[in-house]
Amino acid sequence: MLVCGTLIHAPEPGVIEIIEDALVTVDQTGNIVGIERGPAASQQDDDVIRLTANQYLLPGLVDLHIHAPQWPQMGKALHLPLNEWLQEYTFPLEAKYADLAFARVAYESLVDNLLANGTTTATYFGTVHLEATKLLADIAVDKGQRAVIGKVAMDNGAECPDFYRDETTASGLEETRAFIEYVSGLDNDLVLPAVTPRFIPSCTDEMLDGLGQIAGEYGCHVQTHCSESDWEHNYVIERHGINDTQSLDQFGLLTEKTVLAHGNLVCDSDMDTIKGRSSGIAHCPLSNFYLSHAVFPVRKALDRGLKLGLGTDIAGGASPSIFHNCQVAITASRALEDGVDPGCPVHERGTPGSRIDYREAFWMATTGGGKALGLDIGLFRPGYAFDAIVIDTTVADSNLLTWPELDTPDDILQKIIYNADRRNIVRTWVQGRDVTLD
Repeated sequence: MLVCGTLIHAPEPGVIEIIEDALVTVDQTGNIVGIERGPAASQQDDDVIRLTANQYLLPGLVDLHIHAPQWPQMGKALHLPLNEWLQEYTFPLEAKYADLAFARVAYESLVDNLLANGTTTATYFGTVHLEATKLLADIAVDKGQRAVIGKVAMDNGAECPDFYRDETTASGLEETRAFIEYVSGLDNDLVLPAVTPRFIPSCTDEMLDGLGQIAGEYGCHVQTHCSESDWEHNYVIERHGINDTQSLDQFGLLTEKTVLAHGNLVCDSDMDTIKGRSSGIAHCPLSNFYLSHAVFPVRKALDRGLKLGLGTDIAGGASPSIFHNCQVAITASRALEDGVDPGCPVHERGTPGSRIDYREAFWMATTGGGKALGLDIGLFRPGYAFDAIVIDTTVADSNLLTWPELDTPDDILQKIIYNADRRNIVRTWVQGRDVTLD
């Protein structure tokens, strides 16, 4: 396959590369084998997919943190504190996924909508239900979405409701193994399994220890929450006498394939540990405002060299769009740097040096997300998977407006990040396969 047009990607944090008249060659396995530049490349007579002058080729978007079963809940009850939100709304909803007919409708809708929003790679928490989580994997395979998926482990009766938790610690561990074996047996390279303790409060020490052993045995991905809110952060300190990061590390759950959601309250020594283990962080800026009451220090994490990407945190984040979360990540960093309390003198309001802009946000949404997962995605480079989206700036009734006499390609990228939505995403490929919805 050959694709010709203007290509935009972010090789490094803060660095945008724009190649006009680029010709991308994709082999039969869906990997990029070459990128030629300049008018001579675009004038080849081969069977080429040619983008118009108003279309732009971007890497597929990477979402590092999604609660798949919460899709029907998106936009509800965000006025509640996190623990009440979980107990009153989320756990009752997730319990419904014992019904596979219900699960199929919800999961098919979710995957379709995320692909329509340009999310070519999704990192999913499932539920405690083995069969429903297998179904989610099947749906991702069928629809061609790249995904990291885990059956949620939660066995702590003191924090989990009787109607929604693993029957026993042993059964939770056994079903985690079963799910990993199931996904590993699929005839597919796009969907990968993950060990998934919901978070430390929902798991006993026996469960956490067993999950750490499973992660080491299979070498698979790990995903969990880390220091998301004051409630969770303080709970772990009271229970274990150390922060989330150190506790997870002691249980063998910090690896080069671990993605920690949120991390709002991680300290400098936590960041050192996370970097030392080559683990990644899923920055969820929208949900952090609603349920965490804290702003993750993105600039600090980037400057310290941590692996970092973006997560929608559906349904704590009430938008399936990674572009929207790019916007909020930028806004959150500005709020952290400038401060928000007008009652304080301007020089006392904020945390200097906290700001990021569209360049770092775009990197996190693409290349950074791929690095956090340890996958060759998010970048147009030989050997990387051809996961890509086409943005059309001329779609009718769109908020994305460009002015040829005023806007450079860099200006247009900024406008895409701030104004594009699913209407502007007119074509999507995952591993070279066209997965554009009809």
